[in-house]
Amino acid sequence: MSTTAVSSPTSPNQQHAAFRWAPLAVALALLGLGGFYLYGAVSLNQALLWLVGALLGITLYHSAFGFTYAWRVFASDRRAAGIRAQMVMLAAGVLLFFPFLAAGTLAGNPVQGFVAPVGTSVLVGAFIFGIGMQLGGGCASGTLFTVGGGNTRMLVTLLFFIIGSVIATAHFDWWMALPALAPVNLLDSWGLWPALLANLTVFAVVAYGATWLERRRHGRIVSFASRTDRPVSLLRGAWPLLWGGLALVALNFATLWLAGRPWGITSALALWGAKGAGAIGIDVSEWGYWSIRLNSLYSPVSEDITSVMNIGLVLGALAAASLAGKFSPVWKIPRRSLVAAIVGGLMLGYGARLAFGCNIGAYFSGILSGSVHAWLWLPAAYAGSVVGVRLRPLFGLTVEKTTC
Repeated sequence: MSTTAVSSPTSPNQQHAAFRWAPLAVALALLGLGGFYLYGAVSLNQALLWLVGALLGITLYHSAFGFTYAWRVFASDRRAAGIRAQMVMLAAGVLLFFPFLAAGTLAGNPVQGFVAPVGTSVLVGAFIFGIGMQLGGGCASGTLFTVGGGNTRMLVTLLFFIIGSVIATAHFDWWMALPALAPVNLLDSWGLWPALLANLTVFAVVAYGATWLERRRHGRIVSFASRTDRPVSLLRGAWPLLWGGLALVALNFATLWLAGRPWGITSALALWGAKGAGAIGIDVSEWGYWSIRLNSLYSPVSEDITSVMNIGLVLGALAAASLAGKFSPVWKIPRRSLVAAIVGGLMLGYGARLAFGCNIGAYFSGILSGSVHAWLWLPAAYAGSVVGVRLRPLFGLTVEKTTC
């Protein structure tokens, strides 16, 4: 995710900016109307998932919990607070998810994780996605919450994210024909306790290694459990990264409970692109990807869980930005930055489809599902992110770095 939607840190004594009442009223009205509509037209569960999406938007905005920025500052400056926060989030997640996914039920309802093939498309797609993260300025969740927060550049990234997604569905069969292993679920292959222990061990090793590198570079580490540079407020932000990570786990678990599967984002962007293509006369129904998803393609967006949660997320971020007094769109975008948003968006969308998801569906929810493809996605996406960091100056984009 990008930090572009969050203002520069303020001193602890600085007062919060005034509420933005107009956009706050719009966000709350749309959330209320949307919830009532979904309850009446679809189901109570769909209305609750709309609410969960809004809470995800609030969490992401107030905590600025990110992958794009966290990976960038680690690659460029060995700052590892974001990496540690991700490992704590994942550890809490597997402790919560694994027992229920191993049992196959939650509160009497069947549940299943995101488990995908392990192969060439994941490796290439994740690498492309990693580059796109750094050029576009955010990952999938980061793009949505920054759009809701009023970042106009990210509207461009989102548009081309959608276009890249639907282009990838046209090529999907070709990529699926490349070498790959069948989906592997560690919970099925190893059992609950070995899978849990292995995951927790890897998280600890990654956190320790990142911390060691940060301390070696800077002589000290930055805490992810508190933010001393800004006032902390539940309603107005900024939240510590630890709050954000744990809240994302809780809300992802709520998604598992209500939807029967974890949180995802990018399938809806491909769906929006396909519906848009149909509206301008491009028939995608015979493409291999969509030929087995005709029900989704022709059903109302209100019936698609991921779409409902994505839209709720954007509105939640809009409400959060308005409460924080930071909703103030700027429509002028530098030319090179605009080009980076276009290129990055296309790479994000294309890469996410090939890799069976993004930082949320493939990485966060994939690891919480016990899927081996998530562990291939992670290093490939980070490697792409490192390349993207090196490309950012070509587009006039900053790379954060402090003196050793």
